[in-house]
Amino acid sequence: MGSRPLADTYGGYRARLVETLRAKGIRDLAVLRAFGEIPRHLFIPEALVRRAYDDTSLPIGNQQTISAPSTQARYLEALALNGTERVLEIGTGSGYQAALLTYLCRRVVTVERIAVLASGARTALERAGIDGVLVVTGDGSIGYRSDAPYEGIVVAAAGPEVPEPLLEQLAEGGRLVMPLERGGGQALVRITRAGDSLREETLGNAQFVPLIGRHGHTGEPS
Repeated sequence: MGSRPLADTYGGYRARLVETLRAKGIRDLAVLRAFGEIPRHLFIPEALVRRAYDDTSLPIGNQQTISAPSTQARYLEALALNGTERVLEIGTGSGYQAALLTYLCRRVVTVERIAVLASGARTALERAGIDGVLVVTGDGSIGYRSDAPYEGIVVAAAGPEVPEPLLEQLAEGGRLVMPLERGGGQALVRITRAGDSLREETLGNAQFVPLIGRHGHTGEPS
């Protein structure tokens, strides 16, 4: 939680975004504060900067997108973080959600399979003055055992089931939030570990790119 973004001229836009998130039901004050502080415009292509604080998803290249802020806020609120946790993010993308997480937990490890996106995320995080994030290039479906276990795991891609390695890396009492493919669509689920038991809750509908990897879909999406 040592992140301190650089000052910029977009504070009013972020304040408006926070009010939009409140109107859409986000109540976690720490989550709202994170959106009020992190400069989203540094994590999207320059040609789209004018839309940086709209509540919409935007393309970031390589057939990937940065999710709408309200979608990410719902994700982060579902993790119910108190600031002391170690969190694993699967699907770094632009690096924006990892930046948000630095306001909500102690340490962030984020895994991105597309090397150019991982590199771009590192650059954006540095430009934004964000520390406390380890960006790893690799197969997110196998997690990152070196820093396990994690009190929070968030997966920004949909698979047919939760990858077993991620469940193995989830700490006691930890929460994993991920979209799963269900009945021709996607459902956002939260899984909480209690000893040898895993409790699953459905939080609503979702729409994410496929999870590509050894424990997800094989090959590139069409």
